[in-house]
Amino acid sequence: MAMTQDEMKQAVAKAAIDYVVPGTIIGVGTGSTANYFIDELAKIKNKIEGTVASSEASAERLKGHGIPVLDLNSVDEISVYVDGADEFDRHLHLTKGGGGALTREKIVAAVADKFVCIADETKKVDILGKFPLPIEVIPMARSYVAREIVKRFGGEPVWREGFITDNGNVILDVHGLEIVDPVGMERELNNIVGTVTNGLFAQRKADILLCGTANGVEVLTD
Repeated sequence: MAMTQDEMKQAVAKAAIDYVVPGTIIGVGTGSTANYFIDELAKIKNKIEGTVASSEASAERLKGHGIPVLDLNSVDEISVYVDGADEFDRHLHLTKGGGGALTREKIVAAVADKFVCIADETKKVDILGKFPLPIEVIPMARSYVAREIVKRFGGEPVWREGFITDNGNVILDVHGLEIVDPVGMERELNNIVGTVTNGLFAQRKADILLCGTANGVEVLTD
């Protein structure tokens, strides 16, 4: 029997446990696939020193399992960061931020020695952009940033109304983009004044992607 999407998510979460380095601090992402990973991590919680979470929601789930959650400022290094993605391409460039935790996710990924992305095959695309690209913005700059995005890249920025990030900011979801140069676009978007960061994980992309398929887990590297 072919696996359901939830079963694929569970399979990659289990597979990611193989990348957990005992006795170290583990970075933990946000979202439905990351939640499965947290539940798997709970089974070996005594083998790790602790975790750094990329969102309040993940921190709560980790604590609920009795897994220590540390402040990133008190941590020198993270051996591995495990998180999901909304989209990925064959070079392991990612789009993230559907859950709104992109800035903290990007910070934890930057600190980690290795970034293991866990996703199912429905997230694979030839060109990023089908999934609206989230951009975290300082509230007073929302309209300005939206105008600049249209001017420079086209696309249609939509304010994610009623949503505030863990950092107290707002999110613009940019629809209708064809992202042929993820690294360049990530850099240029971040140069728009008022942008905190964007959901392209291309400069710091995944090192390994565990892809859940109907036939099991595929390990992808660039």
